[in-house]
Amino acid sequence: MGMSVIISAATAQDAEQILKLQYLCFQSEAELYGNYRIDPLVQTLESLHAEIATNLVFVARLGDEVVGSVRGTVGPDGAGEIGRLCVHPRLQGHGLGARLLGAAEAGLADERSATRFRLHTGHRSENNLRLYRRAGYAPVGNETGRDGVLMILLEKDSAKPAYVASA
Repeated sequence: MGMSVIISAATAQDAEQILKLQYLCFQSEAELYGNYRIDPLVQTLESLHAEIATNLVFVARLGDEVVGSVRGTVGPDGAGEIGRLCVHPRLQGHGLGARLLGAAEAGLADERSATRFRLHTGHRSENNLRLYRRAGYAPVGNETGRDGVLMILLEKDSAKPAYVASA
């Protein structure tokens, strides 16, 4: 009988596995852009510990192994900002990325009151763009990242219903 992938909040003890997974997963992105200095590949363990302490960070576990991760925070305008979504290459294409994205959205809406979500991906990252479009995101602009990669910015409104009190 196979194990199920469980999505849960990350802990400080997950930081090293998340960083190793991130490094593995973003190699293909670096290759797409011919740039092995993209932000996910140069992040330090110390900065990841700080993110886990202050942001919403979710992991997908297969037994004791972290096989996926995503992070979320709320920006100055109140929008939930989602980033660093990654799934181990051997598990890609099975809906795990969509589950992690959903967990980040739900966490940002429920715990941080986000009513809008924002994320970005490289302009050549067709698999990522396809996932985000299927999840309801639409392009709203472009910007060049600190690492020199042209990023497509995507946004969507929260699907969480607004409850109105009536008399």
